Amino acid sequence: MAIEETADAVATTDATDTVADTVGTTAGAITYPVAPGYQLNVRSGPGTNHRLVKVLPYNSRVPIRCQRHGQKVSGPYGTSDIWDNIAPGQYVSDAYVKTGSDGFVTVPCG
Repeated sequence: MAIEETADAVATTDATDTVADTVGTTAGAITYPVAPGYQLNVRSGPGTNHRLVKVLPYNSRVPIRCQRHGQKVSGPYGTSDIWDNIAPGQYVSDAYVKTGSDGFVTVPCG
């Protein structure tokens, strides 16, 4: 599936290939799967207008350090203005992360 510049996307089913390992999260941290069939754009802030930091590979899982409201994005898990902070200066749209909730699942970013 192609990556669209205006929407963030990613995939995940393989627990061995985690973003948590890549971003230095401590062992045992909760990670969430990204929608299957997508590579996910990681942005420097909560919107597609922010700089592209990197693209997560298929089968990624992400830790969510905190969440904030930002640009509204539509994805496989609905339309949401929630953005997940996965590492310092790194955000992904919650519309592509399977958290099991339409709201915040952790603390708001300060």
